[in-house]
Amino acid sequence: MATFYIKHITKFSYSNNVIDGANLIRLYPINDQYQKVNSHFISVTNNPFVESFNDFYNNRVGTFLITEQHDELTITSDVEVVTYDKLFPEDTIDLKTQWEELKTKKYDADIIDFIKPTPFSGSEDILNLIASKNLYEKTPTKVVLELCEYVYNNFNYIKGVTDVDSTIDDVWKLKAGVCQDFTNILLQMVKMCGIPARYVSGYICPAEDNTRGLGATHAWIEAYIPFYGWFGVDPTNNAIANENHVRLAVGRNYADCSPVKGVFKRKVDSDLFVKVEISSTKNKESYELPPNTFSDSKTHNSYQQNLDRIQHQQQQLHQNQQQQQQ
Repeated sequence: MATFYIKHITKFSYSNNVIDGANLIRLYPINDQYQKVNSHFISVTNNPFVESFNDFYNNRVGTFLITEQHDELTITSDVEVVTYDKLFPEDTIDLKTQWEELKTKKYDADIIDFIKPTPFSGSEDILNLIASKNLYEKTPTKVVLELCEYVYNNFNYIKGVTDVDSTIDDVWKLKAGVCQDFTNILLQMVKMCGIPARYVSGYICPAEDNTRGLGATHAWIEAYIPFYGWFGVDPTNNAIANENHVRLAVGRNYADCSPVKGVFKRKVDSDLFVKVEISSTKNKESYELPPNTFSDSKTHNSYQQNLDRIQHQQQQLHQNQQQQQQ
């Protein structure tokens, strides 16, 4: 058992005022037998009413609308959560029975969305890998662990070479990325073995000095193991997802689990700042947010500047027409 205090700050800075910002947040840690949320406070710029509901995958989701003009949006989530270690799959049931059980589960309502792999250019490479490792002659648990180790050893953890829009093809060619990319590759490989798998977003709490994924939200997979249930493995750290992994949401991919997404009116430039601080003790020190990077809005293209430019052009055109008439 472990207790963690998590502060998750998301700040959007805009080059000019925006209005009617509609936002959706998945910042509510899952509450079940492996996680207990002792307290949770969410604060948002302009203090809008946050309405919450459970989505299709039973994740808690919050929505809010900011109608007033604003050039910054800050969302702060403060959580105290207790986690409990999961039992490792015993893996004592014979091989054939486990694989047959997986076949009977593929049409279950809570499984069906997590079976089909995504078509991509590396499929043949993965099929060859599966054959070379004789994975079908091993239990599903061993398959998942071997593939997790393969991704960890054959992909380089490098920040900045990919983004949220990078495809599996991009990551497969680069053989590099961050936790989201490692997770997407492992999801693909596990599904191609016939094992259901789902994307998990959350936080990784420091266990060792070389833990990857600290300071931001983290991602890993959960594979469905027969006669056990969902088994979490973290390919970024080649680890079993245990009491140091705090789950926020599960889904088919990042889009189902993204912590914050939203839209607003007016055409502006924007910057995003994200900071996650995790501690095993309460920290009452306030965190100083960076200033709006667009504080000198005259140097940036924005909706208002475009409007001013159009008006100026129209005035000049009108003046030219009057001069020609004279």
